[in-house]
Amino acid sequence: METSIKKFQTKKSLGQHFLNSPAVPKWMCDAGEIVAGETVLEIGPGTGVLTKELLTRGAKVIALEADTRAIEVLQELFENEISNGHLTIYHTDVRELELSTITELTDHSFKVVANIPYYLSGLLFRMMLQSEIQPSRLVYLVQKEVAKRITTVLTRDQKESILSLSVKVYGVPTYVKTVTKGHFNPPPKIDSAIIAIENITRDNFAHIGEHFFFEILHIGFGQKRKQLLGNLTSKYDRHTLTHIFSTLSLDTTIRAEDVSLPIWLILVQELAKID
Repeated sequence: METSIKKFQTKKSLGQHFLNSPAVPKWMCDAGEIVAGETVLEIGPGTGVLTKELLTRGAKVIALEADTRAIEVLQELFENEISNGHLTIYHTDVRELELSTITELTDHSFKVVANIPYYLSGLLFRMMLQSEIQPSRLVYLVQKEVAKRITTVLTRDQKESILSLSVKVYGVPTYVKTVTKGHFNPPPKIDSAIIAIENITRDNFAHIGEHFFFEILHIGFGQKRKQLLGNLTSKYDRHTLTHIFSTLSLDTTIRAEDVSLPIWLILVQELAKID
């Protein structure tokens, strides 16, 4: 696999940091609880280090790759797996893809396991969780700080964010393991981490619209220095908001980052009644 990495220079424009350690793919597959016969979507397989482990565990892999040089390497390494249908490679930019166009994927019938470019982290969380077809489980290798922020447990010292709430509203995130920079070629400037999301569902939107939830979330976090009630006055009457806060036992001075997901959901539901 080392010779494959040396076949071409990584592209900064694609955020390429290829795994050079067989241990990390094993950790990621363990986090994904990959078993034989499952369909796994891999984003940006690169030189195929993670792809190899997924195939070894008996998964049927659908790989999305934008770099034609990487595709040539994958086609050479996995010629047999491609011919027997265990590996399918799509030459595509994931940013321009609708998951529903991949006929092999149906709602909750597949898992996602991927070492994703740092600069696409937010987009790829949204894309997979908000798609009309959702994975049953999602495992990403991301920046360590991103993984920590998403999996934060709300306390006096730890705060929620738009990102953490946007993930938690769809599933349960877990910080699995730190992956140091030496496991990549070229090594990134900071450490990474494996994050897993399970119990992915849209159940939280049974009584509120997804679009409306995210609209209120963004308004609530609109100006970080302002209190939640103050931010919401850009859309709602202050007296009405004060009444709602009172019924929810919410302090009128609370900030958006100090509100847990369950309270956010109730708050949005109440606001929907007057919208």
